[in-house]
Amino acid sequence: MMKYTDTNYRFFARLLSKNARLYTEMVVAPAITKGDKQRFLRREPEESPVALQLGGSDPRELATAAAIGEQHGFDEINLNIGCPSDRVQAGEFGACLMAKPELVARCVSEIKQKVSIPVTVKSRIGIDEQDSYDFLKQFVQRIYDGGADALIVHARKAILSGLSPAENRSIPPLHYDTVYSLVDDFSSLPIVINGGIQNLEHSQEHLAKCHGVMLGRAATANPFLLSQVDRQLFKDSQSPVSRDEILAHYLTFVQRYWQSGRSKQMMIKPLYGLYLGCPGAKQWRRNLNAAIHEPRPPELDSLLVHSSPYEISAP
Repeated sequence: MMKYTDTNYRFFARLLSKNARLYTEMVVAPAITKGDKQRFLRREPEESPVALQLGGSDPRELATAAAIGEQHGFDEINLNIGCPSDRVQAGEFGACLMAKPELVARCVSEIKQKVSIPVTVKSRIGIDEQDSYDFLKQFVQRIYDGGADALIVHARKAILSGLSPAENRSIPPLHYDTVYSLVDDFSSLPIVINGGIQNLEHSQEHLAKCHGVMLGRAATANPFLLSQVDRQLFKDSQSPVSRDEILAHYLTFVQRYWQSGRSKQMMIKPLYGLYLGCPGAKQWRRNLNAAIHEPRPPELDSLLVHSSPYEISAP
Protein backbone atom coordinates (compact mmCIF):
# COMPACT_ATOMS: atom_id res chain seq x y z
CA MET A 1 0.00 0.00 0.00
CA MET A 2 1.30 3.42 -0.94
CA LYS A 3 3.08 5.22 1.91
CA TYR A 4 2.66 2.20 4.18
CA THR A 5 4.36 -0.99 3.07
CA ASP A 6 7.86 0.38 2.58
CA THR A 7 10.97 -1.42 3.79
CA ASN A 8 10.48 -0.11 7.33
CA TYR A 9 7.00 -1.58 7.68
CA ARG A 10 8.01 -4.83 6.00
CA PHE A 11 10.93 -5.33 8.39
CA PHE A 12 8.56 -4.63 11.29
CA ALA A 13 5.92 -7.03 9.94
CA ARG A 14 8.47 -9.79 9.53
CA LEU A 15 9.22 -9.57 13.25
CA LEU A 16 5.57 -10.45 13.83
CA SER A 17 5.25 -13.26 11.30
CA LYS A 18 7.96 -15.32 9.65
CA ASN A 19 5.58 -17.01 7.19
CA ALA A 20 3.34 -14.26 5.80
CA ARG A 21 4.24 -13.07 2.31
CA LEU A 22 4.86 -9.33 2.26
CA TYR A 23 4.28 -6.88 -0.60
CA THR A 24 5.97 -3.63 -1.49
CA GLU A 25 4.20 -0.43 -2.29
CA MET A 26 3.23 -0.24 -5.95
CA VAL A 27 6.28 1.01 -7.89
CA VAL A 28 5.80 2.24 -11.44
CA ALA A 29 8.10 0.48 -13.86
CA PRO A 30 9.83 3.66 -15.17
CA ALA A 31 10.89 4.53 -11.61
CA ILE A 32 13.01 1.38 -11.71
CA THR A 33 14.18 1.40 -15.32
CA LYS A 34 14.91 5.14 -15.51
CA GLY A 35 14.87 6.41 -11.92
CA ASP A 36 16.60 5.80 -8.61
CA LYS A 37 16.26 2.02 -8.46
CA GLN A 38 18.19 1.80 -5.19
CA ARG A 39 15.55 3.98 -3.53
CA PHE A 40 12.55 2.12 -4.91
CA LEU A 41 14.00 -1.38 -4.47
CA ARG A 42 15.38 -0.88 -0.97
CA ARG A 43 14.82 -3.95 1.16
CA GLU A 44 16.29 -5.76 4.13
CA PRO A 45 17.35 -9.42 3.74
CA GLU A 46 15.09 -10.33 6.67
CA GLU A 47 11.98 -9.28 4.74
CA SER A 48 11.77 -12.38 2.51
CA PRO A 49 9.50 -13.73 1.24
CA VAL A 50 8.55 -10.38 -0.27
CA ALA A 51 6.88 -9.51 -3.58
CA LEU A 52 7.66 -6.48 -5.71
CA GLN A 53 4.41 -4.86 -6.83
CA LEU A 54 4.71 -3.09 -10.17
CA GLY A 55 2.48 -0.63 -12.00
CA GLY A 56 2.63 0.03 -15.70
CA SER A 57 1.21 -0.85 -19.11
CA ASP A 58 4.30 -1.19 -21.31
CA PRO A 59 5.08 -4.92 -21.50
CA ARG A 60 8.77 -4.49 -22.26
CA GLU A 61 9.35 -1.86 -19.60
CA LEU A 62 7.51 -3.95 -17.01
CA ALA A 63 9.60 -6.98 -17.96
CA THR A 64 12.83 -4.99 -17.61
CA ALA A 65 11.74 -3.64 -14.21
CA ALA A 66 10.76 -7.13 -13.09
CA ALA A 67 14.16 -8.53 -14.07
CA ILE A 68 15.89 -5.81 -12.07
CA GLY A 69 13.60 -6.60 -9.13
CA GLU A 70 14.56 -10.25 -9.27
CA GLN A 71 18.24 -9.28 -9.29
CA HIS A 72 17.59 -7.29 -6.11
CA GLY A 73 16.29 -10.38 -4.34
CA PHE A 74 12.50 -10.10 -4.57
CA ASP A 75 10.64 -13.39 -4.49
CA GLU A 76 7.61 -12.54 -6.67
CA ILE A 77 6.52 -9.94 -9.21
CA ASN A 78 2.97 -8.69 -8.73
CA LEU A 79 1.32 -6.60 -11.43
CA ASN A 80 -1.17 -4.19 -9.83
CA ILE A 81 -4.24 -3.57 -11.96
CA GLY A 82 -6.51 -2.77 -9.03
CA CYS A 83 -5.57 0.81 -8.12
CA PRO A 84 -8.35 3.25 -9.17
CA SER A 85 -6.70 6.63 -8.49
CA ASP A 86 -6.89 9.43 -11.07
CA ARG A 87 -3.11 9.72 -11.12
CA VAL A 88 -2.73 6.04 -11.90
CA GLN A 89 -5.38 6.20 -14.61
CA ALA A 90 -3.58 9.17 -16.18
CA GLY A 91 -0.54 6.95 -16.51
CA GLU A 92 -2.69 4.28 -18.17
CA PHE A 93 -2.15 1.62 -15.56
CA GLY A 94 -3.91 0.30 -12.48
CA ALA A 95 -7.59 -0.71 -12.53
CA CYS A 96 -8.32 0.89 -15.90
CA LEU A 97 -6.28 -1.93 -17.48
CA MET A 98 -9.07 -4.37 -16.69
CA ALA A 99 -10.69 -2.95 -19.84
CA LYS A 100 -7.65 -4.16 -21.82
CA PRO A 101 -7.24 -7.86 -20.98
CA GLU A 102 -5.14 -8.56 -24.07
CA LEU A 103 -2.62 -5.92 -23.01
CA VAL A 104 -2.52 -7.27 -19.45
CA ALA A 105 -1.91 -10.77 -20.83
CA ARG A 106 1.00 -9.45 -22.93
CA CYS A 107 2.45 -7.73 -19.87
CA VAL A 108 2.29 -10.97 -17.89
CA SER A 109 3.78 -12.97 -20.77
CA GLU A 110 6.68 -10.53 -21.26
CA ILE A 111 7.48 -10.52 -17.55
CA LYS A 112 7.37 -14.33 -17.45
CA GLN A 113 9.99 -14.47 -20.19
CA LYS A 114 12.38 -12.27 -18.18
CA VAL A 115 12.17 -13.73 -14.67
CA SER A 116 12.26 -17.13 -13.00
CA ILE A 117 10.19 -16.12 -9.94
CA PRO A 118 6.36 -16.25 -9.80
CA VAL A 119 4.41 -13.56 -11.65
CA THR A 120 1.04 -12.68 -10.16
CA VAL A 121 -1.73 -10.16 -10.85
CA LYS A 122 -3.82 -8.11 -8.40
CA SER A 123 -7.18 -6.92 -9.73
CA ARG A 124 -10.72 -5.90 -8.82
CA ILE A 125 -13.83 -7.88 -9.73
CA GLY A 126 -14.75 -5.28 -12.35
CA ILE A 127 -14.71 -1.61 -13.29
CA ASP A 128 -17.58 0.84 -13.75
CA GLU A 129 -20.32 -0.84 -15.83
CA GLN A 130 -18.03 -3.72 -16.79
CA ASP A 131 -18.89 -5.67 -13.70
CA SER A 132 -20.62 -8.84 -14.85
CA TYR A 133 -19.24 -12.22 -13.89
CA ASP A 134 -18.83 -13.07 -17.59
CA PHE A 135 -16.59 -10.01 -18.02
CA LEU A 136 -14.49 -11.02 -15.02
CA LYS A 137 -14.25 -14.64 -16.08
CA GLN A 138 -13.06 -13.70 -19.58
CA PHE A 139 -10.54 -11.28 -18.08
CA VAL A 140 -9.13 -13.97 -15.77
CA GLN A 141 -8.98 -16.46 -18.63
CA ARG A 142 -6.79 -14.08 -20.63
CA ILE A 143 -4.28 -13.46 -17.86
CA TYR A 144 -4.25 -17.18 -17.06
CA ASP A 145 -3.46 -17.88 -20.73
CA GLY A 146 -0.73 -15.23 -20.46
CA GLY A 147 0.95 -17.30 -17.76
CA ALA A 148 -0.06 -15.70 -14.47
CA ASP A 149 0.97 -17.91 -11.56
CA ALA A 150 -1.71 -16.59 -9.20
CA LEU A 151 -4.43 -13.96 -8.96
CA ILE A 152 -5.18 -11.67 -6.02
CA VAL A 153 -8.72 -10.27 -6.17
CA HIS A 154 -10.07 -7.29 -4.27
CA ALA A 155 -13.72 -8.32 -4.01
CA ARG A 156 -15.09 -4.90 -5.01
CA LYS A 157 -15.38 -3.33 -8.41
CA ALA A 158 -13.53 -0.06 -9.00
CA ILE A 159 -15.45 3.07 -9.97
CA LEU A 160 -12.98 5.02 -12.09
CA SER A 161 -14.70 8.41 -11.99
CA GLY A 162 -16.56 10.08 -9.17
CA LEU A 163 -14.97 8.23 -6.26
CA SER A 164 -11.64 8.80 -4.52
CA PRO A 165 -9.28 5.87 -3.84
CA ALA A 166 -10.44 5.89 -0.21
CA GLU A 167 -14.09 5.77 -1.27
CA ASN A 168 -13.28 2.94 -3.66
CA ARG A 169 -12.20 0.93 -0.63
CA SER A 170 -15.59 1.24 1.05
CA ILE A 171 -18.47 2.39 -1.18
CA PRO A 172 -18.59 -0.33 -3.86
CA PRO A 173 -20.05 -3.36 -2.07
CA LEU A 174 -18.00 -6.46 -1.35
CA HIS A 175 -18.86 -9.58 -3.31
CA TYR A 176 -16.87 -12.41 -1.81
CA ASP A 177 -19.04 -15.00 -3.58
CA THR A 178 -17.73 -13.70 -6.91
CA VAL A 179 -14.20 -14.57 -5.87
CA TYR A 180 -15.33 -17.98 -4.64
CA SER A 181 -16.85 -18.60 -8.08
CA LEU A 182 -13.49 -17.84 -9.71
CA VAL A 183 -11.88 -20.44 -7.45
CA ASP A 184 -14.40 -23.01 -8.70
CA ASP A 185 -14.01 -22.05 -12.36
CA PHE A 186 -10.19 -21.83 -12.37
CA SER A 187 -9.19 -24.84 -10.31
CA SER A 188 -5.54 -24.77 -11.41
CA LEU A 189 -5.02 -21.04 -10.72
CA PRO A 190 -4.28 -20.09 -7.09
CA ILE A 191 -6.65 -17.27 -6.11
CA VAL A 192 -6.14 -15.00 -3.11
CA ILE A 193 -9.01 -12.93 -1.71
CA ASN A 194 -8.66 -9.32 -0.53
CA GLY A 195 -10.93 -6.52 0.65
CA GLY A 196 -12.54 -5.64 3.96
CA ILE A 197 -10.95 -8.54 5.89
CA GLN A 198 -10.48 -7.31 9.45
CA ASN A 199 -9.10 -10.19 11.49
CA LEU A 200 -7.76 -13.74 11.43
CA GLU A 201 -11.15 -15.27 12.17
CA HIS A 202 -12.47 -13.78 8.92
CA SER A 203 -9.29 -14.94 7.20
CA GLN A 204 -9.87 -18.53 8.27
CA GLU A 205 -13.41 -18.41 6.89
CA HIS A 206 -12.09 -17.28 3.49
CA LEU A 207 -9.30 -19.85 3.52
CA ALA A 208 -11.93 -22.57 3.55
CA LYS A 209 -12.79 -21.45 0.00
CA CYS A 210 -9.73 -19.60 -1.37
CA HIS A 211 -6.04 -20.38 -1.66
CA GLY A 212 -4.94 -17.35 0.34
CA VAL A 213 -5.97 -14.14 2.05
CA MET A 214 -4.40 -10.70 1.66
CA LEU A 215 -4.70 -8.27 4.56
CA GLY A 216 -4.30 -4.56 3.90
CA ARG A 217 -5.50 -1.75 6.16
CA ALA A 218 -6.18 -4.15 9.05
CA ALA A 219 -2.52 -5.14 9.19
CA THR A 220 -1.29 -1.54 9.29
CA ALA A 221 -3.91 -0.19 11.72
CA ASN A 222 -3.51 -3.13 14.10
CA PRO A 223 -0.18 -4.76 13.20
CA PHE A 224 -0.08 -6.95 16.31
CA LEU A 225 -2.73 -9.21 14.77
CA LEU A 226 0.12 -10.50 12.57
CA SER A 227 1.71 -12.02 15.67
CA GLN A 228 -0.92 -14.78 15.55
CA VAL A 229 -0.66 -15.50 11.82
CA ASP A 230 2.00 -18.21 12.13
CA ARG A 231 0.17 -20.09 14.87
CA GLN A 232 -3.39 -19.75 13.58
CA LEU A 233 -2.93 -19.90 9.82
CA PHE A 234 0.36 -21.76 9.33
CA LYS A 235 -0.01 -24.07 12.35
CA ASP A 236 3.44 -23.05 13.57
CA SER A 237 4.02 -23.99 17.20
CA GLN A 238 6.44 -21.17 17.94
CA SER A 239 5.92 -19.24 21.16
CA PRO A 240 3.90 -16.04 20.69
CA VAL A 241 5.84 -12.79 20.77
CA SER A 242 4.90 -9.87 22.99
CA ARG A 243 4.51 -6.26 21.94
CA ASP A 244 7.48 -5.25 24.07
CA GLU A 245 9.70 -7.88 22.44
CA ILE A 246 8.71 -6.67 18.99
CA LEU A 247 9.37 -3.07 19.99
CA ALA A 248 12.82 -3.88 21.38
CA HIS A 249 13.84 -5.72 18.19
CA TYR A 250 12.46 -3.02 15.92
CA LEU A 251 14.25 -0.25 17.79
CA THR A 252 17.59 -1.87 16.97
CA PHE A 253 16.63 -1.46 13.31
CA VAL A 254 15.58 2.16 13.86
CA GLN A 255 18.82 2.94 15.67
CA ARG A 256 20.80 1.47 12.77
CA TYR A 257 19.31 3.95 10.28
CA TRP A 258 18.39 6.99 12.41
CA GLN A 259 21.30 9.09 11.13
CA SER A 260 21.34 7.63 7.61
CA GLY A 261 19.06 10.21 5.99
CA ARG A 262 16.15 7.77 5.86
CA SER A 263 12.81 9.36 6.77
CA LYS A 264 12.44 9.25 10.55
CA GLN A 265 8.68 9.63 10.21
CA MET A 266 8.47 6.52 8.00
CA MET A 267 10.64 4.54 10.39
CA ILE A 268 8.37 5.42 13.32
CA LYS A 269 5.09 5.03 11.38
CA PRO A 270 4.79 1.21 11.71
CA LEU A 271 4.74 1.55 15.51
CA TYR A 272 1.63 3.71 15.87
CA GLY A 273 -0.79 0.80 16.06
CA LEU A 274 1.41 -1.58 18.04
CA TYR A 275 -0.34 -0.88 21.37
CA LEU A 276 -3.81 -0.44 19.92
CA GLY A 277 -6.34 -1.20 22.67
CA CYS A 278 -3.75 -1.09 25.45
CA PRO A 279 -3.85 1.27 28.44
CA GLY A 280 -2.02 4.48 27.57
CA ALA A 281 -2.21 3.99 23.79
CA LYS A 282 -2.90 7.70 23.25
CA GLN A 283 0.19 8.71 25.23
CA TRP A 284 2.14 6.07 23.32
CA ARG A 285 1.34 7.83 20.05
CA ARG A 286 2.32 11.17 21.56
CA ASN A 287 5.68 9.71 22.58
CA LEU A 288 6.23 8.50 19.02
CA ASN A 289 5.40 11.92 17.60
CA ALA A 290 7.96 13.48 19.93
CA ALA A 291 10.61 10.90 19.06
CA ILE A 292 10.52 11.84 15.36
CA HIS A 293 12.02 15.24 16.18
CA GLU A 294 14.84 14.00 18.41
CA PRO A 295 18.41 13.93 17.07
CA ARG A 296 19.14 10.68 18.89
CA PRO A 297 17.28 7.46 18.06
CA PRO A 298 14.49 6.54 20.49
CA GLU A 299 15.11 4.03 23.25
CA LEU A 300 12.69 1.58 24.79
CA ASP A 301 12.29 3.34 28.13
CA SER A 302 11.60 6.70 26.50
CA LEU A 303 8.69 5.32 24.48
CA LEU A 304 6.84 3.04 26.88
CA VAL A 305 4.01 4.73 28.71
CA HIS A 306 4.72 2.95 32.00
CA SER A 307 8.07 2.30 33.63
CA SER A 308 7.34 -1.43 33.51
CA PRO A 309 6.19 -3.19 30.32
CA TYR A 310 2.46 -3.66 29.84
CA GLU A 311 0.74 -6.33 27.83
CA ILE A 312 -2.83 -7.28 27.05
CA SER A 313 -4.10 -9.78 24.55
CA ALA A 314 -4.41 -8.67 20.95
CA PRO A 315 -7.71 -6.90 20.31
